Parts: sequence; structure tokens; C-alpha cells
Amino acid sequence: MVKVGIIGATGYAGKELVNILAGHEKVKISYLASHSYQGMIYSDVYPSFYGIEDDELKEDDIVKAANESDVIFLTLPHSLSSQLVTKEIIKDKIVIDLGADFRLKDKNVYEAWYKCEHKGESLLNEAVYGLPEIHREEIKKAHLIANPGCYTTCSILTLYPLVKNHLIKTESIIIDAKSGVSGAGRGAKIDNIFCEVNESVKAYSVTTHRHTPEIEQELSYAAGNDIKLTFTPHLIPMQRGILATCYASLISGVTEKDIKMAYEEAYNNEVFVRLTPYLPQTRFTKGTNFVDISFKVDERTGRIVAIGALDNLIKGAAGQAVENMNIALGYDESLSLKRIALI
Repeated sequence: MVKVGIIGATGYAGKELVNILAGHEKVKISYLASHSYQGMIYSDVYPSFYGIEDDELKEDDIVKAANESDVIFLTLPHSLSSQLVTKEIIKDKIVIDLGADFRLKDKNVYEAWYKCEHKGESLLNEAVYGLPEIHREEIKKAHLIANPGCYTTCSILTLYPLVKNHLIKTESIIIDAKSGVSGAGRGAKIDNIFCEVNESVKAYSVTTHRHTPEIEQELSYAAGNDIKLTFTPHLIPMQRGILATCYASLISGVTEKDIKMAYEEAYNNEVFVRLTPYLPQTRFTKGTNFVDISFKVDERTGRIVAIGALDNLIKGAAGQAVENMNIALGYDESLSLKRIALI
């Protein structure tokens, strides 16, 4: 059995990690840590885990976690992971960071968007961006895996075949994305309480959302040239889910058949990407590690509308993190992740 530690085990993503890993046939949870609930029993924080996970929550000490674990998951606010992870730890342990600190390869880009100093620049080249559909071979050898963001995973996977195959004008890309409230984390924030969110939809972080450079970075790699795009996120009064509606102008002469072939070539052998005959809805991916993708061509305007949907806490966070662990350890990629939507 592989011993696994989770630092930040009581946030929404941490809770989903515990839920998935508690049923993983090759894993033993060896270290659960929480800054806010240290010393409490896990099932007292989340009573639904009573009789399943009743261990005491420990301090969020990565060195102690490394001494008791083979794999360490970090679900921490940005800037913390880069202060904790060291070359010594990743020498013989696997660290999977669900935060943002190791996703961007350029320290200056990180600091410009996150407005804080990056403390782990020497590890940026060690980190592998943990999007299996694109970086699977690198993940197999990685000891530091940067788990992608939820908006990012949905947006990149929806656009990747179009960009890679040069089917769209990349300067025309617009992403209009919606998220459930759990994407903002479990911390108490006035903007996210029920009375502020219910019966309302709002755009936020317009032109400044921190997932923008992450999307641009990965799509630029795919295209072979720098891409700048417009990304606008919205908050929807639901608990979980991401829907990304992506718009772009088609290259002259590109047909619907070309687009369909590009998506099939990219994803037909991917266990967690479903190319759906219906337009994706968040409820069809709720509680699963699937991302559903479909598209429509607007012949009148010469544009494509590509739509992706996923669960921000599973494929957008904890599920993808476990998927990355499975790949890095040489396990079946789908272990403990074969779930049907909770509708």
C-alpha cells in the first residue's frame, strides 16, 4: 500500500481527496493535516466520514508528512506551497500541488498575476503541469506535479484540439466561463454567502483572473506561438461545476469534419474526456472525473462555439490529482475514479 498525506485536508478539495482516496485499493491515508482544525477528529469536522476516516488532524508540516508518506497532496492557498516544497522532499517523494505555485513556468508571470513573491523558483523546471491528456508521459516520471486549476482544465481541454491543429484564429479566442460557489473555497467570504449568491449571476475578476496566464501558457505550447485571449469568469448560484463556452473564428476553409476529426484524434482514447452528442451540462459531470465537450459551427459568422463542462472539485481538483498520482505510480489511471454523475 502506498502511504498518502494530505495537507489542507479540510477544504473542499481536501475533503474530496479524502473521499476518493478512502476507497482507493492501493492507498493508505497516513497523514491528514489542517491548520484550522489541528487536533480535531476528521469525522467531527465532516460527520459524513464517521466510521470511515476518524483520524486526528495533525499540523500542516510537510517534513513530518514526508516522513510518514510516499505521496503528499497540498491543497493550500497560493504562495504557501512554494515556501514548503524542497528539492530534498521531492527527491524520493511525490508531491502533487493543487494550488497555483508551480503551474506557471515563468516566475515573473506568476508574480505579476498573483501579486506576491514566488519562493520556489529553483523548482519551476522540476514541476510538470498535471493535465494527463496533454502531459501524460512527463507525469509518469514526475516528482512534483502542478495540478491544473478548474477553469483552466475545462478551457484548455475544450480548445486544445482546435489550437494544436491550427483550425482557429488564436487572436479571436474568447472564453465565457461559469463556476459553482465551491470554486471559491470553504473560507467565509461575504460575496459567497447564500443571500449574496442566490438568485444572481455575476462576472468577476474581469480581465484579471489568475487562471488566464495558465490557459495562455498551455495553449501557446500547443499552437507553437504566443496566445493572448479573453477570459471572463462568472459565479453561478450552485455548489459545484464549471461550464466554459469558448468562441473563436475559424481559419478559412476549415470544415466541421476537420474539427470533428481533430477532437476524435485528441480524445478518442482518453478515459475521462467524453465527446458528447449533446451540449454539455454541469449536472452530467457532477461528482465525476469526466469533462464533457461538444461544439457547434456557426456557418453564418464563420465561428465555432466549443463547450466544456466538468466538476470543479473532481476533474478540476481532487479527481485529477488522484489521476496524476495513479499515472506517476504506474497504476491504472482510473483507479478510484470510475463514478457516475450525482444527479
